[in-house]
Amino acid sequence: MKGYTSDRIRNVALIGHGGCGKTTLLEALLFDTGVISRMGRVEDKNTVSDYDKMEMEKGYSINATVVSAEYNDTMINFVDTPGYFDFVGEMKCALRAVESAIVVVDASAGIQVGTTKAWKAVHSDMPAFFLINKMDKENVDFDTVLNQLRDRFGKIVTPFMLPIMEGEELKGYVNVVNEKAYKFTEKGSEEIPVPADKKDQMEEYRQMLIESIAESDEELLEKFFEGETFTDAEIHKGLRAGINAGTLAPVMVCSAAKVIGVKALLEMICDYFPTPLEHKEYSGLNEKDETEIRAVESSEKASAFVFKTLVDPFVGKISMIKVISGSLKVGSEYYNMHAEKSEKIGKMFFMRGKSQFDTPEAQAGDIVAIAKLQYAKTGDTLCDKAAPIRYPEVFFPEPSLFMAVEPKNKGDEDKIGSGLNKLMEEDPSFTVTRNSETHQTLLGGQGEIQLGIITTKLKEKFGVDVILAPQKIPYRETIKGNSDVQGKHKKQTGGAGQYGDVWIRFSPSEEEFEFAEDLFGGSVPKNYIPAVEKGLRECMEKGPLAGCKVVGVKAVLYDGSYHDVDSNEMAFKIAASLAFKKGIAEAKPILLEPVMHVEVLIPDEYMGDVMGDMNKRRGRILGMEPQGDEQKLIAEVPMAELLTYAVQLRSMTQARGSFRMQFNRYEEVPAHLAEKIIAEAKKDAE
Repeated sequence: MKGYTSDRIRNVALIGHGGCGKTTLLEALLFDTGVISRMGRVEDKNTVSDYDKMEMEKGYSINATVVSAEYNDTMINFVDTPGYFDFVGEMKCALRAVESAIVVVDASAGIQVGTTKAWKAVHSDMPAFFLINKMDKENVDFDTVLNQLRDRFGKIVTPFMLPIMEGEELKGYVNVVNEKAYKFTEKGSEEIPVPADKKDQMEEYRQMLIESIAESDEELLEKFFEGETFTDAEIHKGLRAGINAGTLAPVMVCSAAKVIGVKALLEMICDYFPTPLEHKEYSGLNEKDETEIRAVESSEKASAFVFKTLVDPFVGKISMIKVISGSLKVGSEYYNMHAEKSEKIGKMFFMRGKSQFDTPEAQAGDIVAIAKLQYAKTGDTLCDKAAPIRYPEVFFPEPSLFMAVEPKNKGDEDKIGSGLNKLMEEDPSFTVTRNSETHQTLLGGQGEIQLGIITTKLKEKFGVDVILAPQKIPYRETIKGNSDVQGKHKKQTGGAGQYGDVWIRFSPSEEEFEFAEDLFGGSVPKNYIPAVEKGLRECMEKGPLAGCKVVGVKAVLYDGSYHDVDSNEMAFKIAASLAFKKGIAEAKPILLEPVMHVEVLIPDEYMGDVMGDMNKRRGRILGMEPQGDEQKLIAEVPMAELLTYAVQLRSMTQARGSFRMQFNRYEEVPAHLAEKIIAEAKKDAE
């Protein structure tokens, strides 16, 4: 595979709802460009982009995959992305490496949730167009799908192609731009007369395109109002400007499974999508956190962004790189701003699925892979040390589902930690946290599918068998009343004994724990007071109700007694613990639960269902705020009611709703629920 200059490169992401045919489309593109001689099928587990063992087993994409093809002396780097929402992080990473995107739509399904999410992800940031795929399916109606797209996304959605159907077969298309019709043949397509039933529709949409072109340039607008005809060059320039500015979203059609319409798509990509040179300047920060600008030019100082990392326990780490400015060369060193270390490039190559093609150099705009970089991870920047720059990292949605990960075999805890850390290099969209109160290692992700894939990878890549368990709630205990108790520890075992005696008053406090002494006459020697405090603090870790951490307590040591021979620090520590257990039990102990601040983003039509469900979860609704064509519902909800909310919200809103939450405060658990929680805790402790 030869290297291409920046002006002969196109970087394109394939995005859309799961099952819309992105992977099959990529197979068709590779077949049509001669990269492969036989199309693979997802069902046959032999496609170029879904080469991962797990992807073949599951039958859907899990990772973003770079696949390069050459067409008309142009290098097109396609980045195939997963359609399932659990892997939205993969789409986020992919979009950082491209200048344009194709939103693939299933003709038989029309607009799906993933269609809307994909469009929102790219519309304001990069040129994109819609490709209506699967036109060979039964009962497909192009006009219905087109009207859906225009109703949902606006009048910028305009067809460049009108399908010519014979029964349920896609036989050709009308090119709205040049007002010609083509019939698909084995060698590509041949021109035919425009069908009579397509002429009016073609003229209607062409007029829309001409109006959009006129609005892109003052001279053209003047020419339009004077009734002059645009030249082919003016039309091409205006359409390109409109697409790149995001004021035009062309619609194409194809049947990827039958490789129909694919060549027209390739020509569209080469003619209308921008080269990396046409991307706006990239902004980053230098070592002083001052803004730095880089143009996509090979003459600029070198800089590149790590948009994805592949980790294999046998092959090692592969860093997927988008070269933003300058060029990268094998054997040269580049500075990693995040790690503050230099990285040397030993091996660099272009990727086509799992196939690798070595290259000694990569130009601005190239997408390449570098093997075995020591420090680099997803989101890092490599740059010339003399001109340091750090580009913004990839923004990932906050995890919405947390589950505890536990080893099936004792002693595998360290292996779990090591394996998860390596998998996080590959997929930074999930999190791993250790809850010190519940002693659980929590895995946080976008949904059950993602967490399931992570645990499967742990087993297959690192040989660690784990199970996912429900997250425990970090309940806490406190007191509402006062108590005044004695704690006395006296033990005689023949020789020196143990003696400690304390009187302590317990009361509620605004602080987590307050300790004070109010002693008179040396009833407890000062050198034993720290032991009393230590004994109390240790007891705060386990309360009398459900064994939870105790908070909001003030303890005042005001009296006691000691023995000249038998008293020691341990004796007073034990005495304090006896006083604590007795004192907390007498001071009206209660159970507290964490309450979360929740923001739910949903379309208007689901508001009633979501609000009703929120009330069932003991939620307090604080308000609503309009967010474009959606509503943001703000509420406070006990954490115990949100453990699987991500799954239920997705079901309630047909996956169109999302939410984020953060800890707010602790509140008393209602008595009837507290009784159950305490009973379960005591049963587990037995």
